[in-house]
Amino acid sequence: MKRKHTEIIFLLLLFASVLTTYLIWISLRPVSIIAVHQDDDYSSVLVKNFPITEKGEIDWWFKNKDMLKSRYEIPKPSSYGSFTIIFWDYGDGYKEEGKYDRLCFYDMPPPKNCIDKNIVFYVSYSKNSGMYFITNNEKYYLKENGKIVRE
Repeated sequence: MKRKHTEIIFLLLLFASVLTTYLIWISLRPVSIIAVHQDDDYSSVLVKNFPITEKGEIDWWFKNKDMLKSRYEIPKPSSYGSFTIIFWDYGDGYKEEGKYDRLCFYDMPPPKNCIDKNIVFYVSYSKNSGMYFITNNEKYYLKENGKIVRE
């Protein structure tokens, strides 16, 4: 009986170790920006390995917003200052339009110019609402004092 409990505890510890290692590996993978597509003041950024937590996504934005501006010239605000950047999971890459819920980019030639719609992060700014982030269906606002609050 005691041996069976020892085996169960060992298996649980092994499972916990494997799970912890996997989660650490996922959190340490660098984000890859595959492409940026621009449509007026809307930017679509195709990414792989985006952070999996809400805090990680928002932190990534603040650490990389200057790089996005210098390397990809985004955000590109409208004449009245508003912009939107949507980060999409690149998934299995560009596909043909065929499937129902795909986003197609018309700044590249078909047939493989679409991706499956899978938003991983959303950043927007307007004079009326200020800067806000949408992640996992939660909305966060950047307050004037620099604090981020969930709606």
